[in-house]
Amino acid sequence: MADEMVRRAQTFLNATYDDGAKLGISRLVENGETGWTVMFALTRALQYELGISGLSDNFGPGTLSTLQSKYPRIGASGVPANIIRIVQAGLYCKGYDGGEIDGKYNDRVRDSVIKLKKDMGVDFAFPGGEVVPKVLKGLLNMDPYVTVNNGSAQIRAVQQWMNGAFINRRDFFIIACDGHHSRTVAQAMLYAVQYTIGMADGVANGVFGPGTQAGLKEHTLSVGSSGTWVQLFTGGMLLNQRSVSFGGTFTAAHADAVRSFQSFVKLPVTGKGDFSTWASLLVSYGDQTRKGTASDGVTRITPDRAKALKAEGITVVGRYLTNPIPGGGKVPEKEIQTGELQTIADQGMRCFPIYQTFGRGAEDFSYPLGRAAGQAAINAALDHGFKPGARIFFAVDFDAYDYEVTDNVLPHFKGIEDAMRDDGNRYGVGVYGPRNVCTRVSEAGHASASFVSDMSSGFSGNFGYPLPENWAYDQIVTKTVGSGSGSINIDVNIASGRDTGQGSFNPPRGVKQDTLLHPDVTTAMQTDVGKYMESLGFPLDGGTRSWQHWKCFERTVTAHDELITNLSRRYNMRKALIQTTAYWEMRHITPQDEAAWLAVITAFNTTRQYIRETSTGIAKQRAGTLIGAWNHALDKGYSSDQPRRDASKDEDKYNAWKQAYDSETFALTSVAIIHMWDIDGKPGGDDDSPALRKPTLGYTDTEIYEVLRRYQGPGEPAMTEAKKRMGLYYVMEKYNSISRNY
Repeated sequence: MADEMVRRAQTFLNATYDDGAKLGISRLVENGETGWTVMFALTRALQYELGISGLSDNFGPGTLSTLQSKYPRIGASGVPANIIRIVQAGLYCKGYDGGEIDGKYNDRVRDSVIKLKKDMGVDFAFPGGEVVPKVLKGLLNMDPYVTVNNGSAQIRAVQQWMNGAFINRRDFFIIACDGHHSRTVAQAMLYAVQYTIGMADGVANGVFGPGTQAGLKEHTLSVGSSGTWVQLFTGGMLLNQRSVSFGGTFTAAHADAVRSFQSFVKLPVTGKGDFSTWASLLVSYGDQTRKGTASDGVTRITPDRAKALKAEGITVVGRYLTNPIPGGGKVPEKEIQTGELQTIADQGMRCFPIYQTFGRGAEDFSYPLGRAAGQAAINAALDHGFKPGARIFFAVDFDAYDYEVTDNVLPHFKGIEDAMRDDGNRYGVGVYGPRNVCTRVSEAGHASASFVSDMSSGFSGNFGYPLPENWAYDQIVTKTVGSGSGSINIDVNIASGRDTGQGSFNPPRGVKQDTLLHPDVTTAMQTDVGKYMESLGFPLDGGTRSWQHWKCFERTVTAHDELITNLSRRYNMRKALIQTTAYWEMRHITPQDEAAWLAVITAFNTTRQYIRETSTGIAKQRAGTLIGAWNHALDKGYSSDQPRRDASKDEDKYNAWKQAYDSETFALTSVAIIHMWDIDGKPGGDDDSPALRKPTLGYTDTEIYEVLRRYQGPGEPAMTEAKKRMGLYYVMEKYNSISRNY
């Protein structure tokens, strides 16, 4: 919302500093809206007035120390008018009265500074109406000092107390007093604990290290305890969303609340503020010496390793459904190995499945990719033998900011949820990731349990967030257990009991060649493919494109099923690779494409010239691509069904192009031939991608993506489109898999 005085602050900055040129920034938009752009400009203006070279957006140690040495109390005599104007502008940007932005430190400004300090909680530490350096640092940022967005008054009281109690320590700076927990507040709490332990400035560092842990072990709290330690402990309880009163005396009511918290996080229920409870309040991984009853890892569970795990008290293990790295890379046993689930069952243990392929950045999360992940996980779970009712935990293995959760992760899990629903909900959905991710995905209704990556304590999505209400597994430390043939490296998980995995399994389906589609599945397959394409904006009736869904499905899947099956076996590639490419391309044919094809035909019949390189036929293939792929097939001995053609001759280009236009059999066969060319690195083509492994029926997601991407071309939009094709691939593969396992 625009504010006239904020607009005047922007005008002051533009007019005084040559439209930002003196500050090394662009001219500010004078719209009356506060934000980081204005705060950064004010920070730079302060640095300019202090004579600091190398201006920056950061109000760092250099700015603070220079301000302290030159003007330790703004409001006293001798302070330049422009520095006072910066204070006035900052007050308005924070919602306080700053006077007239005239460089006069009058009673209006003084009263606002007194109010600001009180809101910050530092009015006793810094009495009076003058601005000291740490207060100005807190003024020139976007931290609120009043409750916002339904903030908690009690959490605000904790924030104000910490500011007032510790602001005179060297490395403690004023934190927001908005009633919300955050990464900054969590860091401040660690500093406060360290100062209370007695650590000196320069020793206290906000890290939950050995010194901090040793100090906490000496301060167990119980009913009757009092003082700063109780204030810290009750503050920590409030920051973890436990309903307690903030104060300096540990009461019976506090003990009851502690017992509830300990029960929730699966600690010994003592009602005391002991070390393990302190640890769970302060850092996401808590007390890493705790014994977990669950684990996850990337190493095969053998009988000897199972015995070592059970000796450690672990009875449930998490294992991965797939390994996205071709050949396994550095973790060849990441995917569940042949016979492993039976070993787990024979040893009296249980297993929960984890699905992770892409997932290292926001760009790997979207609704289409979620649909793809959901269906791929279903297929893999069935392949390995998980029974209906298992909950699959889908990984978000990066530090997702809140906006990325909104824009990417939530749509992704909606896609997973929809894929599961269309499969009849035979498997449940869990989420693996930081606390904020798990909480938001679960609150959106897309997951029924959380597997929390709490070892990543520095993740913004962990630091300052409470443990999700529906947590099933809490990942706290990596360690090696057992010795000799039983030695295994694992991530230790605390288990809540919300999920227990499975203790018996169906026989694995194994790797089998594709067969003809079973008649019982084609109707459901057509329906599911249509639903997936509708989710991407492709209506069943074709919309503005040339062909309806049913016609594309018939001509690229069912009508040529025998041909596609034979091609799959001949080239050792999944039928879904051919079906997906052909169907996807046919769904994209437009009336404009068909008009272009007629123009090419008419021109050649009239002039014998191939006038335009345009893709044609049901699989939208270009002459140059067809000639390159088929010539490569001749060179490699993949096929001798076509003559060698010269891509520099119009007649050869037209003949290849016209064959794809006329013959669906040729077009579909060419899909497989082009895939083989792409897999070999497309020698002589327009894509410099490296060769892939020779086709196998066990291609990884990475390899499937590359084959689908290369068919369309290098770069964008092929890279983005291939992620959408992946979802279609897994719908196709679902029904091919059912057919070959009938």
